[in-house]
Amino acid sequence: MIRKLLVANRGEIARRIFATCRALGVTTVAVHSDADADAPFVAEADLAVRLPGNTSAETYLRIDLVLDAARRAGADAVHPGYGFLAENADFAAAVTDAGLTWVGPPAKAIAAMGDKMAAKALLADAGVPMLPTWTEADQVTGFPVLVKAAAGGGGRGMRVVRDAAGLAEAVAGARREAAAAFGDGTVFIERYVERGRHVEVQIFGDTHGTVVALGVRDCSIQRRHQKIVEEAPGVLPPEVRERLHEAAVAAGRAVDYVGAGTVEFLLAPDGEVHFLEMNTRLQVEHPVTEAVTGWDLVRLQLLVAEGEALPLTATPPADGHAIEVRLCAEDPAQGFRPATGTLHRFAIPGVAGEFTPTKGLRLDSGVVDGSAVSVHYDSMLAKLVAWAPTRAEAARALAGALARAELHGVATNRDLLVRVLRSREFGAAEADTSFLERHEEVFAPLLAADQLPLVALAAALAGAAGRRAAAPVLAGLPSGWRNVPAFPQVTRFAGPDGEIEVRYRLDRTGTLADWSVSPAPASAGQDGPAAGGDAAPDVTVVEAAPDRVVLDVDGTRRAFRVHRVLSEVFVDGPDGAASLTEQPRFPLPTAELAAGSLLAPLPGAVTRVHVEVGQRVAAGDLLLTLEAMKLEHPVLAPTDGVVAELPVPAGGQVDTGAVLAVVTEEDPR
Repeated sequence: MIRKLLVANRGEIARRIFATCRALGVTTVAVHSDADADAPFVAEADLAVRLPGNTSAETYLRIDLVLDAARRAGADAVHPGYGFLAENADFAAAVTDAGLTWVGPPAKAIAAMGDKMAAKALLADAGVPMLPTWTEADQVTGFPVLVKAAAGGGGRGMRVVRDAAGLAEAVAGARREAAAAFGDGTVFIERYVERGRHVEVQIFGDTHGTVVALGVRDCSIQRRHQKIVEEAPGVLPPEVRERLHEAAVAAGRAVDYVGAGTVEFLLAPDGEVHFLEMNTRLQVEHPVTEAVTGWDLVRLQLLVAEGEALPLTATPPADGHAIEVRLCAEDPAQGFRPATGTLHRFAIPGVAGEFTPTKGLRLDSGVVDGSAVSVHYDSMLAKLVAWAPTRAEAARALAGALARAELHGVATNRDLLVRVLRSREFGAAEADTSFLERHEEVFAPLLAADQLPLVALAAALAGAAGRRAAAPVLAGLPSGWRNVPAFPQVTRFAGPDGEIEVRYRLDRTGTLADWSVSPAPASAGQDGPAAGGDAAPDVTVVEAAPDRVVLDVDGTRRAFRVHRVLSEVFVDGPDGAASLTEQPRFPLPTAELAAGSLLAPLPGAVTRVHVEVGQRVAAGDLLLTLEAMKLEHPVLAPTDGVVAELPVPAGGQVDTGAVLAVVTEEDPR
């Protein structure tokens, strides 16, 4: 029987495993890097062991360090979580060789499925349907194709290639990204199916020969080949569902599978099913299966690892519907590049439970208020899951909770997720893997540009209320009181599209006499309140406190929640959220950047420089490649011109805002 379990992973999955361990009375052990020393999962563990270093390669991927930590903590079992070492056969073997209980499939099964090419051959012999696949670029017989990492998933090392001209560079780039993410740069190429659906079957096996399917999940909503919305059960014809169950169980039996695993398929528009890969671990999206089956999959993992028989022998019926979204630290203004910073507030309303099967809204989070989001690991902050009796109710509840969430300090993909959940195509269960490519409208922020003036006014009024509350003298005077009442108060903010100036005047009773915001958004007056002058709506201040402003706008009350951290002002309103930065009245002079400067969007390392100083480039040409948060980010020429400066060589580390290159219109020589 397992008494003390070490989790060889971090973030929300460590917290999720700890939750089940607490319910079962199992002592928990965390391992952590220096960057994670203050992370919530470390604080929640009964014991924690430091792994010196910051990056995954220095810490969480070091088998010797993890086993030494287990020895020092007195652990008798190891759970790999998912990712990192979860699909490393050498790690599974090392754990068992050390006399510890391994909570996962046998090393032999991991090795068989870990080599994705060998896995395809093995499962093809077992009758599982396959896509055409090649190991070398010169073997490819048709396009489009998908280049994939052989040693891992999560979208890393994946490239869609539509013609032969781009294949060599795609293979090279995929190899670099796979090596950085998984320590193995091996890739392969398979036929790419347009408008396919990504579906997968959760399987479970035990040491007594039972392999059972726990239902189908649909994970078709993806960006950069990374899943961002998952649901169970997948909306499929019964005969397709049965085929998927049979193929998945056959795959599990072919490798004598034990524990939790996922068999992934591509469902083509013509109804044909094609095997993609088998993940020999717990999946990120396992909570939706837990929600509709009622089974705690981590509990089943522990029971199976202890040698117990599975308490079920057939696919359980699905109860209701569950949808999960992956909330990630990504900046929509930077093409959804990973974002870093401090989460000043992380609050999601209506959560019924965390980390274990829950009816209603479930939150599995790796962060809390004050958590630092660093460049060292992937960008996922949390998973939010909604269960409801019907799919439509689950989607509506999940979208509503996301829209009302307070996510302050780090840019996220929240608005994108809300728009996807509220889209017609998703609501009709018609989405496929190309959904985001075909629907640019879902990338628009929830807060329309013509609503920003009211948000800025609320921020200005809250700031004034905060200053009055903190005033050491004459605190009872109305904010902005003047001997000459015609003179307006002025507050300037840096907003999502540039500087915003708010001018407003309060009369001697504190009533808003007039207001304006400039510059007015281009769309002002079309769908909402306009800014400035006679076009401004009739606004009455109902309440103005440092953290809450209520405005009556043309007879309709709107409440805004305001959270200020130094000069940053976060405003959450009925139509969306915005982050503003209040500008000083007398700004200090700053150094001007050279025209044409391209700045680092986040900390990282320059892996390759593709041009040289003096080289003429065209708009869109690749200048250099920045690696951050396990992904490669291309830096492209914004316009035709000449490369004037390349201040960072290949291998150089940079912080956010560092100059990576300067492109000018004239030859500097």
